[in-house]
Amino acid sequence: MATKLKRSYRFALRASLLIATFCAVIFIAEMYYYGQFNWPMLALILVLIFVGSATIIQVGIEKYIYRRIKQIYDDVALLESSSLTSDSVTTDMKTLTEEIEKFAADKKIEIDTLKIREAYRKDFLGNVSHELKTPLFTVQGYIETLLDGALDDKNVRKKYLQRANKGVERLIYIVKDLDLITKLEVGDLNLEHQDFNIIELIQNVFDLLEMKASKKKLVLTFDMDYEEPIYVHADREKIQQVLMNLLVNSIKYGNKDGTTEVSVENLIKNKVIVRVTDNGEGIDEQYLPRLFERFFRVDQSGNRKEGGSGLGLAIVKHIIEAHGEKIYVESVLGAGSEFSFTLEKATKALTSVS
Repeated sequence: MATKLKRSYRFALRASLLIATFCAVIFIAEMYYYGQFNWPMLALILVLIFVGSATIIQVGIEKYIYRRIKQIYDDVALLESSSLTSDSVTTDMKTLTEEIEKFAADKKIEIDTLKIREAYRKDFLGNVSHELKTPLFTVQGYIETLLDGALDDKNVRKKYLQRANKGVERLIYIVKDLDLITKLEVGDLNLEHQDFNIIELIQNVFDLLEMKASKKKLVLTFDMDYEEPIYVHADREKIQQVLMNLLVNSIKYGNKDGTTEVSVENLIKNKVIVRVTDNGEGIDEQYLPRLFERFFRVDQSGNRKEGGSGLGLAIVKHIIEAHGEKIYVESVLGAGSEFSFTLEKATKALTSVS
C-alpha cells in the first residue's frame, strides 16, 4: 500500500506545474502584446503560483478526500477486517477500489460461512433435542407412574426401575458420544499411538459382540485364516471403538442369518486397509455423501427401534481422520455395504516385509 499521501503529493505537484505553465503562457503572451518583458518578475509570479497551487490542492485533497478515505478505513476497522486495518492509507482510487472489493469478497465469504454454521447449529440442536427427549420422557414416565402408586407393587416397581435405568443408560451413552465427537472435532483428543496386532483386536471385538450377533442369527467372521499377526501403528483403544461401531451397525442393519466379514489387506508398502463387509439392507446411493454426518439417519421416518446415538459413523470418521487416514464406503441397496479404512503399518511389520 502507498505511504500516506505520497500519490496525492505527486498529483498536487503535477497539477500545480500545469497551472503554472498555463499562467506562464498567458503572461508571456500579454508581455509580448504590450512589448514589456520583465522576466524576473514573471519567474517570481510563476513560482508563487506553483507553490500556492500545490498548497491549495494538497490541503484540499487532505481535507476533502484523505479524511473521507481515512473515515472509510476507520469504519472498516470497526468490523475487525484483517485486510483494511493497516496504519497506512492510500488515496489512489485503483488501489482503494481493489482493497474495498477484496474486503467485500472476504466479508461475503464470512457471511456465507456464518449462514452455513447457523443452519448447522439449528440442525444440530434439533437433532440433539430429538435424541435426548425420547429417553428423558421414557424415564420421566416410569418415575411418574411409580410415584402415582405403582411403587407399592414390588414386581411393577422392579420392572419400571429397570426400564428407567435403561433410559438413563441411553442418555449417558448419547452424552458420552457427544463429548467424544466434540473433542475430536476441536482436536482436543490425544491419540496414544502404539504397535499392536490388528487381527487380535478384531477377534476381541468379535468376542465382545458375539451375543449381540447371535441374537440376530448373524455370523461375524474373517475372510480367511490369518496365521501371521499384522501389526499396525495407531491408538488401539480408538481403533477398537471404530471396529465396534462399524460391526454394531452391520448387526443392527444386517439380515437374519446374514454374515459380516472383516478382511485386512496390504494397500501399499506402509499401509493396510481394513474392510468390514456385510450382506445386509444396504444403503441408497443418494444417502452415501451424508452418511458420516452427525445424527444423520438413512431412515428419515424418525424410527429409533435400533437405538444408538446417531453419532457412531461420525465418530468413526473423526477417529480415522485424526490418525491421518481415510475411510470409504460402498453400498448397494438390498445387497449390503462395505466400510473400509486405512491404517499405518507398524515398524516391525515393515521390517518383516522388507
